[in-house]
Amino acid sequence: MNTILISMVAMLFFLMLSNVPIGFAIAGACAFTLTFVTANPLVFKLLPQAMVSSIDSFPLMAIPFFMLIGTLMSKTGLSKDIIGVAEAAAGDSPGGLGSAAIVACMIFASISGSGPAVVAALGSILVPAMLDRGYGPAYSGALCAAGATIGPVIPPSIPMIVYGVTGGVSVVSMFTGGFIPGILMGAALITANYIISKKRGYAGAARGGGGKWVLKQCWKAKWALGLPFIVLGGIYGGVFTPTEAAVIGCVYSFLVGKFVYRSLDAKAYTEALIEAAVMSAIIMFILGGATTFGRILTMERIPQQLASALLGLTQSPVLIMTMIMMILLVGGMFLDTISNIVLFTPLFLPIVKSLGYDPVFFGVLMTINLCIGFITPPVGINLYVAQSLTKAPFEMIIKEAFTLVLVLLAVMFVVMLFPSLVLFLPGLLGR
Repeated sequence: MNTILISMVAMLFFLMLSNVPIGFAIAGACAFTLTFVTANPLVFKLLPQAMVSSIDSFPLMAIPFFMLIGTLMSKTGLSKDIIGVAEAAAGDSPGGLGSAAIVACMIFASISGSGPAVVAALGSILVPAMLDRGYGPAYSGALCAAGATIGPVIPPSIPMIVYGVTGGVSVVSMFTGGFIPGILMGAALITANYIISKKRGYAGAARGGGGKWVLKQCWKAKWALGLPFIVLGGIYGGVFTPTEAAVIGCVYSFLVGKFVYRSLDAKAYTEALIEAAVMSAIIMFILGGATTFGRILTMERIPQQLASALLGLTQSPVLIMTMIMMILLVGGMFLDTISNIVLFTPLFLPIVKSLGYDPVFFGVLMTINLCIGFITPPVGINLYVAQSLTKAPFEMIIKEAFTLVLVLLAVMFVVMLFPSLVLFLPGLLGR
């Protein structure tokens, strides 16, 4: 087995178990291997070069701006209007507020692109409301955490941007391919919530009227609902790129918060800027170390060796893809989504291409898989955010999330078996 690969992986796990932040752990594992294992002096340039070159990309400029959209929405009250529309649509069916939480996550997903941002922005409003309606604290937190996994699947999506840059795949095609799988994830979670809520007696809130009343609620939230139409409509209409769309979304959020809602003062705006900057900086640092990790693997021909090993086990494309999905699922339990994408894309993308799979299909499938990692311990960040909101015992939130994880896994395997669910819209739009 390759000595360099063993040393990097061993050092990575050692640093992670020592509670070193993941960005520093990846960079440290690379630095250790380059210093003490390899004898090639040229590789000493890899880490500092990658820390700069990996973020020198126009598409990656979208990340801080999409982060800023999410933080601005949480500061201005736009998220409250989204929740109002979602609850009006869900009505008095069993688990109506829970279904509204998932619908709100899907709407917010078309604006933010970040799973934890969805939990933080919507959970702070939804969780207290669900508790008032008699929902269990652990279930409330688990449902919001599971609904937020849809965030990076329905465009815009920060993980999809990273995959597109890493794998040389069209970001717009990735965005288009995520629509149908994201809607399927939402529909599956709503169905599961309905069954659970009916069994436990979680009732919905009575509507204030019929269809006209629902439309009235949508009109009241027109400023919030206008944002995804502007961002996504501009992208798919060819008016602007995803990066330009993110900038326009920031300007729109600022103007609406400042002059329509009148809730965005200098303090709130400063806080939104700082939060977005910190989250973006973390992602960019991870990208630098993970890019070096991927380059070392490529130099050592690890992807080719792994491909040979998998093809030696079976010639079935479905079985090989299933094994890759299982590896990614385990990876999602320990590493964040961005790190996994940058680490595993150079490994697995050549393999899936050789099997005849479309890179866009694999990217969307990988995103779905890794987003499930948001609610799988030990590094289920959505669960930690939800636990901080509900104050429920963490083990109880994990228990409630287990059924929802199975539901999302079922959706992932359906998408894996039917690639047309991903490729239909990109093909229709000629992307």
